[in-house]
Amino acid sequence: MSNHSALNTFGKSGNPLIRSSAFNARSSDLSDRMTLDGAVNKTAIMLAVLVTTASIAWNFSTNPLVMTLGLVSFIAGVISGVMTFGFYFPFIGWIVKPKPYNAPKTWLIYSAGQGFLIGFISLSFETMFPGIVLEAVSLTFFVAGSLLFAYKSGMIKPDQNFLLMVFAATMGIFLFYLFIFIYSLFSGSTPEIFSGSGNFSIGISLFVVAIAALNLVLDFDIIEQSAEQGAPKHMEYFGSMALMATLIWLYIEILRLLAKMRSR
Repeated sequence: MSNHSALNTFGKSGNPLIRSSAFNARSSDLSDRMTLDGAVNKTAIMLAVLVTTASIAWNFSTNPLVMTLGLVSFIAGVISGVMTFGFYFPFIGWIVKPKPYNAPKTWLIYSAGQGFLIGFISLSFETMFPGIVLEAVSLTFFVAGSLLFAYKSGMIKPDQNFLLMVFAATMGIFLFYLFIFIYSLFSGSTPEIFSGSGNFSIGISLFVVAIAALNLVLDFDIIEQSAEQGAPKHMEYFGSMALMATLIWLYIEILRLLAKMRSR
């Protein structure tokens, strides 16, 4: 996909997210075009905000004011994410269509809200398994760095078949999570296949981590190809939000995988 826009290629694929016409915009104003450096800088800013709010949640988790602030920020982050990414439900379609042009207004709200979530979740796991958070953070950035190297070196080529495979697997994981949620809601317990430390449960976690990691390649490609094709400035914010969302998912799944392995 070197000379062909990933956005146009995705438009012909089965991925409903990239088929949206919102991703076909081009800017005729050179000052309004996104750049790769701009997307990288905004990702760094989002990481800084996320780490800051995560640290607040971690260090003041028992403070009622911080807990309230964290809940409000998380809800605001979820709303801002839906306002930007939209909400797609398998077999139904778009419940809320993606609006990438909202990203300049929602990116910091999203990162702050997710930071509080990460902080509370991380502290919970650290309490049960001391040292696990440092391991998970290190592995997350190692995996992200390795995937970025593989993408830039051409070892992994995000062509249409690759996209369809990753998208199908991601939707399958989403449906699996939905099934677990509904089952837990009615039974009052979480299935062993999801939270257990058996070989099969660990195998599922390994698969989910792998798919989350491969989604990073699609994020890298959207950012790079959008910049090459002269996409509007708001795609810098959208690209960094997409990358951040995948990194958060990858981190949480690595955290869960390490916890299962330590529980054996």
